[in-house]
Amino acid sequence: MREISVDKITDIVKELCIEAATNLPCDVEEALRKGLETEESSFGRYSLEQVLSNVELARKETVAMCQDTGVAVVYVTMGQDVHVVGGSLKDAIDEGVRRGYTDGYLRKSVVDDPVFLRKNTQDNTPAIIHTEIVPGDKFKIMVVPKGAGAENMGGLKMLKPAEGVEGVKRFYCEDCY
Repeated sequence: MREISVDKITDIVKELCIEAATNLPCDVEEALRKGLETEESSFGRYSLEQVLSNVELARKETVAMCQDTGVAVVYVTMGQDVHVVGGSLKDAIDEGVRRGYTDGYLRKSVVDDPVFLRKNTQDNTPAIIHTEIVPGDKFKIMVVPKGAGAENMGGLKMLKPAEGVEGVKRFYCEDCY
C-alpha cells in the first residue's frame, strides 16, 4: 500500500494552481501563434497579439495570464492501492487551492451561495474535485482553472422537435444577437 501525505498533496495543488494561471502550455501557445499567422481580420490579429503578450508577461513575471483565474477544477486519478494519510483528500486539495490563490496573487472569485447570498469565500474554495479510482498505486493530480466569463454571454432555449435545424439557426442567429 502506497501512502501519500496530505501535506504533499496540499503543496502540489498550491504549485499547480499558480502554474496553471501563469504558464500556458507550449502547444496551446503555438496554436495561438499559428492562428495569428492565418487570421484575416485586423481586430482578430490585435486580439491574438494581446493574448500572446499576456502569455509572455505572465510567464516572465509569474503573474496570471488573465484576470479571471476562475474556479479551481481538480482532477485526481488515484490508484486503489494508495492511502492518503494525515487528513482528508478534499481538505488537502482545498488547502492547496487556498494557498495557491493567495500566494500566487490570483483573483478569488468563488462565492459561497451563488443563488442568494453571493458572498465571496475569500480563498477560492471549495475546489471542484473529480476523482477517478484506478488499479495500482499511482496518484496523479491536474488543476485546471475554469473561468466563467464565457458563460455570461450564453443562452439556453428548449426547442420543440418540429422546429428542427431552422429553429436552431433562428435561435443562434436572431434570438441570441
